[in-house]
Amino acid sequence: MSKPAFDSFSFLPQGAIIQKFLVDGTNIVQGFPTPDLYKTHNGPFFGETIGRIANRVANAKITNLNGKQYTLAANNGPNSLHGGSEGWGKKVFDGPKRVERNGKQAVLFTYVSKDGEEGYPGTVEVRVWYTPEIDAQGKTTLEIEYEAELVNAKAEGVEETAVALTNHSYFNLSSGPTIAGTQATLHTSSHLPFDSTSVPLGSIGPYPSLPASPFTLGPKEPDFDDCFVLNPNPSTIPLDSRSLPLKPAASFSHPDTKLHLDVLTTEPAFQFYTGGFVDVPAVAGVDARGPRAGLCVEACRYVNAVNVPEWRHTVVVKPGEKFGARTVWRAWKE
Repeated sequence: MSKPAFDSFSFLPQGAIIQKFLVDGTNIVQGFPTPDLYKTHNGPFFGETIGRIANRVANAKITNLNGKQYTLAANNGPNSLHGGSEGWGKKVFDGPKRVERNGKQAVLFTYVSKDGEEGYPGTVEVRVWYTPEIDAQGKTTLEIEYEAELVNAKAEGVEETAVALTNHSYFNLSSGPTIAGTQATLHTSSHLPFDSTSVPLGSIGPYPSLPASPFTLGPKEPDFDDCFVLNPNPSTIPLDSRSLPLKPAASFSHPDTKLHLDVLTTEPAFQFYTGGFVDVPAVAGVDARGPRAGLCVEACRYVNAVNVPEWRHTVVVKPGEKFGARTVWRAWKE
């Protein structure tokens, strides 16, 4: 029998942030001790809920939505990244509110993103449920569920918008300053090849020179910031993936700490990022965090899907429709 595990997690209203994920007393996610520090030092997006569109939108433009073009904030070279200059991870959600979800104890966060926020059309209500529990095997798990829909679309004259959510937590199983020594297994070798600005070229192919799993993450190499594909057939990807079975995306462990992490998701892809650009100074008694301070497995839709005709149906939301997704993190110590 599983049981609730609220004592193992800490959540914040800003960005519905996951602040703590405790496994046998060790916090395996990067973060800050106080909410205010997330406002001043969270350039890396530690723990944030990312939206309205996660990852990159090419040239900071949605080329065709409601029959028109929308210009977004260019905050990552020529592209728009993680919802813009002040995406959902920087917004204050309503919550956490204790609720029952699918027969289990959970917490709910909600946020209403107004029409025009960060350049996106239509008012969207987003709901985030976190269900923390100790499963029957004694593993600490967190299920993340997303739901988003257009509200007030008729009054605003909006026929559609675009939504693609993820969580940007950084995991560190090493108990040291970096992820060095972590054993990694990726449950796919397919990825989205990309251009010099990290925007996909529109194709799906095998990742070049992917080490055989499991492989060891060293102090500097291998270095990843790539979108890996779990479902290579975009025509079968629904707007709401929650009814699909969970698929293993990636697994990690560290031989020194004996900590393990599995990531499973209903999403068709995940961005695997080994934290090469992390740069957070020492603050409030927490040591500085630099490159490879943590790794991210950002379960997601294909990057820049809104601008690719064959992919856009996976992120375009019309009135009466819902974007949905589920991801599960499962961690334990030997």
